[in-house]
Amino acid sequence: MRALGLKSLVRVKKYKSYAGAVGTIAPDLLQRQFEADQPNQKWVTDVTEFKVNNQKRYLSTVMDLSNREIIAWQMARRPVLQLVTEMLDKALARLKPSEKPLLHSDQGWHYQHARYRKMLEDRGIVQSMSRKGNCLDNAAMESFFGILKSEFFHLKRFDNIEQLEAGIEEYIHYYNHERIKLKLNGLSPVQYRIQVLAA
Repeated sequence: MRALGLKSLVRVKKYKSYAGAVGTIAPDLLQRQFEADQPNQKWVTDVTEFKVNNQKRYLSTVMDLSNREIIAWQMARRPVLQLVTEMLDKALARLKPSEKPLLHSDQGWHYQHARYRKMLEDRGIVQSMSRKGNCLDNAAMESFFGILKSEFFHLKRFDNIEQLEAGIEEYIHYYNHERIKLKLNGLSPVQYRIQVLAA
């Protein structure tokens, strides 16, 4: 690329691994085991930030590790608790009464908040948290945010924040329904889930 004078449009962040302490709210039960045999066994969640014309939008998502499907998401102007609790409500609504997935996050304040923890407790969901300062403990969710930003956000120009919001919604639909994955036998996340449940 250097010889041809080409430059990547995608920013690459270098990460220094730091094996931080386990939090006091919840242990790291996921232990970087980012695979699941069936839907709704293991979920991961996080929040990421976008900026357009000095306006910010925060995206909160939940991913099912069985097929890497984004099963719920919510956007907001500020990273308030409601951003995460509304997203969690959407995710929980997808569960059958017998389904109680492990839900893994980083040690962000949202996930330590009593209201969030009570929502999980009321539904019988076990909480898991990354070690402090170690984003690799939530690598599957971080990977999705990287894909979203490299394939969508960094490749487009937005006149306003509404264009960004609409584009994120479209991209998540594309990612779930059309974007194939080699690990899923060349199927999209939704196609793979349908195949697994039909087996």
